Amino acid sequence: GQPWKTQYWVRETMNKLYKATPDGYCGDEDNGQTSAWYLFSAMGFYPVTPASDQYVLGAPLFKKITLNLENGKKVVINAASNSAENKYISTMSVSGKAYGKNWLSHSALLQGGNISFGMSAQPNKNRGVLKEDMPFSVSGN
Repeated sequence: GQPWKTQYWVRETMNKLYKATPDGYCGDEDNGQTSAWYLFSAMGFYPVTPASDQYVLGAPLFKKITLNLENGKKVVINAASNSAENKYISTMSVSGKAYGKNWLSHSALLQGGNISFGMSAQPNKNRGVLKEDMPFSVSGN
């Protein structure tokens, strides 16, 4: 896999196909699907298939987001070095531990904690490239 290409294209899609205007969504809003994808992607991850509890990593748009979960826990997402130029994930940690996978599980998010993205202008072509770093695949490929 080449996760840096996903990071690039997710950021490009968010910046070019979504605008803060009445007609700012690309294509058919489809009952909130496209805006929901944007909100997830702006946090740095998005759901791909309902057959899995995994969210695939993209590229966060914000420097900090706090999710207040219904169970009373919080997920704090930090991307302090995030900018228009720094759109690639160079490092990542989850609750203080280095994290090399290209996905997060829903069950882990429900536990709360901190997700930190180290962002850079150049892709880290060594991060997340192992087979075990890849998200669930319906096709098994």
